[in-house]
Amino acid sequence: MKAKNCIVGAGLAGLTLAERLANVRGESVLLIDRRNHIGGNVYDYDDEGILVHQYGTHIFHSNEQKVWQYVNIFSRFYPYMHEVKALVDGSFVPVPFNLNSLFTLFPAAMAQEIESMLLQSFEYGSKVSILELQKHPKLAFLSQFIYEKIFLHYTLKQWQCTPQELDSSVFERVPVSISRDNRYFQDRFQGIPMQGYTKMCEKMIANPLITLKLECDYKDIADCIECERIFYSGAIDEFFDYELGELPYRSLHFDFMRFEREYFQSGAVINYPNNYDFTRIGEYKYFLDSKTPHSIVSFEYPKAWHRGEERYYPVPNEQSAAIYQAYARKANELKNVHFIGRLGEYRYYDMDKVIARALSVFENLA
Repeated sequence: MKAKNCIVGAGLAGLTLAERLANVRGESVLLIDRRNHIGGNVYDYDDEGILVHQYGTHIFHSNEQKVWQYVNIFSRFYPYMHEVKALVDGSFVPVPFNLNSLFTLFPAAMAQEIESMLLQSFEYGSKVSILELQKHPKLAFLSQFIYEKIFLHYTLKQWQCTPQELDSSVFERVPVSISRDNRYFQDRFQGIPMQGYTKMCEKMIANPLITLKLECDYKDIADCIECERIFYSGAIDEFFDYELGELPYRSLHFDFMRFEREYFQSGAVINYPNNYDFTRIGEYKYFLDSKTPHSIVSFEYPKAWHRGEERYYPVPNEQSAAIYQAYARKANELKNVHFIGRLGEYRYYDMDKVIARALSVFENLA
């Protein structure tokens, strides 16, 4: 098989590079994926009028106009603003924790006093990590409350370890919002592709210069490929046959259920940090405001990752960082092999950051 470029993995990183190489440079691309579909984890499918995300809820959000303009080449976006609630002490409260959460969970007089202290210490509209909140003695109680009710038990379920065993970046992904804005993201651009992510992905590679091969493992055909460049978005440790050790991941199990009623819950995503074995329930019809008599939901269960299962979350700690850096040094010794995406670069990327990174790799090609 001959092509100017071989791209391993048809997720957003691989699709973006394939599209740019074919449409801008006019170069041939062999795009392969071991799954039976394109789109990676953003793949969705229609269930009688509801677009269901097979790998859990995905909401596109970005502050980068360049990325927003790029994705809008391939799809119009429904202007969806994502809100998440969490079950805490029997009440459903907005997360990240904000002033509305405060007034739901505490008596009014106490909530007003805490709000006053927060506004004296932080600017309204700012986001503060619980680590920063702990530095203020008068707010130590609130910091501990949020840590235990929102963060600790969710982390134990999600990662099967204590927060102290993880990189501090995990704390920073769950800030306290000093505002009454219930949105999970405050990005300028937010939405869901009107025809779904799969349709958007199909339009990205609608070019005869791109040859797509699904249910195809790179290792099985590597010796048969003739190309000038390889862009690899699979796991970097798997590429090197795990010779420097196995990078740790967390995986997920989704239990999809159909309910013959208009809605199952009060929003698209409800988190369960302290109750039950699952971490959250997603209800997909909210994303495009689908009008159907039935609803599809997914119960999301974290699980340990083993080879042969889907990798979802890199485990951010010192040990995994050291293993990855060792593989990155080996990767730098290779000519014309580029490691891209969450698995290739062993880092958690939001969708817009995956695309931005792929566009940067393309722009910096010799």
